[in-house]
Amino acid sequence: MAQAQEFEKVLSASDTSVAAFDEHKSAVKRIQHFLHSTPAAVPLIVLLLSIVIFGITIGGRFFSSYTLTLILQQIAIVGILGAAQTLVILTAGIDLSIGVIMVISAVIMGNCAVSYGMPSVLAVAIGLAAGAACGLLNGLLVAYMKLPPFIVTLGTWNIVMATNFIYSANETIRDTDVDNQAPLLHLFALSFKVGTAVLTLGVIATVVLVMVLWYVLNHTAWGRHVYAVGDDQEAAKLSGIQTKKVLMTVYTLAGLIAAFAAWVSIGRNGSISPSAAVTDYNLQAITATVIGGISLFGGRGSILGTLFGAMIVGVVSMGLNMLGADPQWKVLLTGVLIIGAVAIDQWIRKVSA
Repeated sequence: MAQAQEFEKVLSASDTSVAAFDEHKSAVKRIQHFLHSTPAAVPLIVLLLSIVIFGITIGGRFFSSYTLTLILQQIAIVGILGAAQTLVILTAGIDLSIGVIMVISAVIMGNCAVSYGMPSVLAVAIGLAAGAACGLLNGLLVAYMKLPPFIVTLGTWNIVMATNFIYSANETIRDTDVDNQAPLLHLFALSFKVGTAVLTLGVIATVVLVMVLWYVLNHTAWGRHVYAVGDDQEAAKLSGIQTKKVLMTVYTLAGLIAAFAAWVSIGRNGSISPSAAVTDYNLQAITATVIGGISLFGGRGSILGTLFGAMIVGVVSMGLNMLGADPQWKVLLTGVLIIGAVAIDQWIRKVSA
């Protein structure tokens, strides 16, 4: 066995420990890191605080099963549209046409089933396909034409809304006609009791949709690609992700989900009115998404937060109504919540900076 050389003897006696750096995080830093790793925590905390505050102010009436289930029924459509909007915003885009895609899909379903006498199943399928086609158009323009999502969807918002009024001649399809000729369109209006609470299939559909999308976004390769594209599209492309394909599927799926919201809205509203295109469904969906902690810069947030965001708006609206407050207080508080959500997002993002 060879004798150890002189320098080896010195090394064998040297200290082999590795330098370590103790990082003492303050309480604020720990909170910041927790919120960064758990995006749905902020909207959940705000939701619980809202329920507690209105519960204390209003009393036992607010905690009745009737009130709480009514809130869920009122936010079902916004929750579904918010889920569609979340997919787009996670890619650092935005879809201003979500609301009108929902309306034209409902109009197409109603006309196919009632005016043209098609089987209800076929009418629903055509309506869903129409919504997906609108989303596909957005995806093509954003992914392949490289146009800004805001401009693209602002343009398609005008195109789809005008098409909706031209196609329908602004004629409302009555509730009784839908009931008599296409009861399947009212499927999501069906209700059932859980104890003293009354839930509709629309509420169940909203929760199931959000849970399915949560699983897909967090436990599939496609979901990871959506986050990667939103975080840094060029880096995602260099790492082998087909960014154009991801954007195409996101916008198409958003359109399909908007069409599904149309089916749920028919059950909720009864009749089918083309003039619903002028309502602020899209603004409500964006509001729920932003309040839910989805970063407008893309790549961060949880779709569960969007559901919590929609519930926050529903709780605030219901609470103020029960207090008999001026409706403008709801608008004011919603604005405060939006600005607060963006400010918190900026603060949390400093962790990864």
